[in-house]
Amino acid sequence: MRCNPVGALRSVSVRTRGLLSLAWASTLDLFDQTTAFGRLALVHVLMMAGDTFVTISLAGSLFFSVSPTEAKTKVLAYLLLTIAPFAVVSPLLGPLIDRSSSGRRILVALSALARVVLCVLMSQHLNGWILFPLAFLVLVSSKLYVVTRGTLVPEMARTDQFADHARGVDAAGWPTRTDDAEPGFAGFNAQLTLLGTMVGLLAGFVGVGILKSIGATSVLIVASMIFLVATFASLRLRRPTPARRVTNPALAPVQRDLQVLQPHGDTEVSWGLTATAVVRFTVGFSTFLLAFGLRRSHAGLGWFAAALVLSGLGALAGLGLVTRVRNRLPESTLLTLSLLAIALGAALATFDAVAPVQVILAAWLGACAAVAQPSFDAITQRHVPEGAQGQTFARFAVRQQLLWVIGATIPVAVALNFADGDGIVAVLAGVTGVVYGLGRRMVN
Repeated sequence: MRCNPVGALRSVSVRTRGLLSLAWASTLDLFDQTTAFGRLALVHVLMMAGDTFVTISLAGSLFFSVSPTEAKTKVLAYLLLTIAPFAVVSPLLGPLIDRSSSGRRILVALSALARVVLCVLMSQHLNGWILFPLAFLVLVSSKLYVVTRGTLVPEMARTDQFADHARGVDAAGWPTRTDDAEPGFAGFNAQLTLLGTMVGLLAGFVGVGILKSIGATSVLIVASMIFLVATFASLRLRRPTPARRVTNPALAPVQRDLQVLQPHGDTEVSWGLTATAVVRFTVGFSTFLLAFGLRRSHAGLGWFAAALVLSGLGALAGLGLVTRVRNRLPESTLLTLSLLAIALGAALATFDAVAPVQVILAAWLGACAAVAQPSFDAITQRHVPEGAQGQTFARFAVRQQLLWVIGATIPVAVALNFADGDGIVAVLAGVTGVVYGLGRRMVN
């Protein structure tokens, strides 16, 4: 019988449940291409690496290489542009994702292939305004993958579920929950986010090195090569195991009608969407508050790099936490604690609002966001019917991205000092955390 090193390491992870064990187990899962999750994980890390290279290239051409005044104009245009892709993904592509479960891997492959061509074209027009429509198409392709991935997680969970339950662990590597027949989606989401964060940090270091030594054009060429590999990897995604359907055909029209009337599923999902959207607002707001604050103070590039690295490390710590406690605390409780933790961290930062403290706050926000997003994804995947998940994830992505852009636009358009900005984050996150934590219990 073939020795399975992934299963052996998972048994160790069950006992230790540490972040390093989770990271190592997730890495082995990534290289275990005999599982559905392993193949999805490979696609995910390639997509995240490519997106990181695109982001670095655009940052080099839109922000660091121009004056602060010109950077403000270009960044505002780019922020407004990031909302537009969801206007395409939500009404047009969401229903397509729902209708074609077996074709979702083709959609993922097409999203990668489109970015191969677009990155090459962008590399030839980095200094012209044609860069913006090309960037728009890149964002559409990227959001298509993000929305499709949300519906693929439950499918890959079902595909690997039976073998994982035979080993006494769920598909994410943790002990099987006796009160839940479905695999732990929060564990899947956390593993994918963990892998994406790790490869994002690595790709960030490599991309910045290429940007400094060769230029933004070369960064985009490398990104196109990564997306080309992601295209072939997408075609290797496993066909999903059919989901359990309604046994009474007479109930199917009623379920479809309910999905149209309440596309968010139930109140648990609706409340969770509001909480997660506020988390996204605070992340966008704080990111650009830090970026333009450092530029106005003529801080060196090292401060930006430190904030990026610490934010990534904070995300890793948050993912380690969410996988450690996900069987002990409900996802809604994790969302509440994330908001209250953001409020506490921002409130403390107002007492000494200097650059080093803001960099540490970026790490704290990265950790809180890494706890919140996988928890909300798990709530959505558990409560929204499979036939409505594509449209639902698309609609949710629109709202979260809209809140992120609104949050990011405020410090770009209005010059705020660090203390005032941190105070805004503290009040907003604190109020939302209290309202969400108490309100969802009153309506349930």
